[in-house]
Amino acid sequence: MKIGVPKEIKNHEYRVGLTPASVSELTARGHRVVVETQAGAAIGFADADYRAAGAVILPSAVEVFDQAELIVKVKEPQATERAWLKPHHTLFTFLHLAPDPAQTRDLLASGALCIAYETVTDGAGHLPLLAPMSEVAGRLAIQAGAHCLEQAQGGRGVLLGGVPGVEAARVAVIGAGVVGRNAIAMAVGLGAEVTALDRDIDALRRLDERFGNRIRTRLSTTQHLETAVLEADLVIGAVLIPGATAPKLVSRELVARMQPGAVLVDVAIDQGGCFETSRPTTHQDPTFVTEGVVHYCVANMPGAVARTATLALNNATLPFVLALADKGPRQALRDDPHLLDGLNVAAGQLCQQAVAEAQQLDFIAPVDTLVRS
Repeated sequence: MKIGVPKEIKNHEYRVGLTPASVSELTARGHRVVVETQAGAAIGFADADYRAAGAVILPSAVEVFDQAELIVKVKEPQATERAWLKPHHTLFTFLHLAPDPAQTRDLLASGALCIAYETVTDGAGHLPLLAPMSEVAGRLAIQAGAHCLEQAQGGRGVLLGGVPGVEAARVAVIGAGVVGRNAIAMAVGLGAEVTALDRDIDALRRLDERFGNRIRTRLSTTQHLETAVLEADLVIGAVLIPGATAPKLVSRELVARMQPGAVLVDVAIDQGGCFETSRPTTHQDPTFVTEGVVHYCVANMPGAVARTATLALNNATLPFVLALADKGPRQALRDDPHLLDGLNVAAGQLCQQAVAEAQQLDFIAPVDTLVRS
């Protein structure tokens, strides 16, 4: 199979779809890999490294798309990239379609087969390709939030861990999934006073078993959520409904009642955000202030630590890339129901119910798409 790796073009996005080590695995199996020049240069993967792994270096992204059948990326294709997609292409990347009708329309019009990392599942019902980026984002959320709390960044001038004789910052983490657990671990490690909220009592039990009395756990009722948010110096939004638009759990009215200079970090922004006042930002311009509260809503947070994130992501995606290349996309999807869960768009049809509900569109079950093909 012909596999293409374009350079990412989203703002300050330096991750790359395949590392040289992953390319080597593919070329050893007889596949042809084409990589856009400088695709991984910013994180230490030179063109020479890709050539040594057996890849062919091409001078532009459009040539990568022209020559490839399987396109392996990191972030959702931007408008210029979507224009290059054709019916013979299979796209394997993060998509986050629910809050992005324009991308959905373009992918449907392309006729391509589009598989989203964030909806691929495993036998336990987890999201194995989203998990490594959620781990990174959860840890980064505390790092970013601590920086935003500094006075020069518009924050309250509070040190997350405090110092002897001065209380630590209060951190509220909404959601006890992969992002939330990693954010909590970082916040606890820095000495913050942490409150974790979730609707799943079993998730809270697991947090209690891990952290004990170093954190407070609260069932995420309206009253508990309001109290935690109003008390907090830093609030982490770590909410996820797979494939769907994130629920708006914190209203503008509640944000307006928060402490001036408090910080919101919305890790759910890729799925539309869980704070009513959120809007996507970039690494170049990461924050804004609304209702006196600093908002950090960068839509590709792991891109800030692109080398770590790329290596972690490739560890998870490589087995699926190998299956898609070795068997061909449609057979790989037929053979693996967990990969099939990742199918979002196929031959002009939407295959994700959560996206269809968010955008009020028709959809067809992924398995039916394969049967019809």
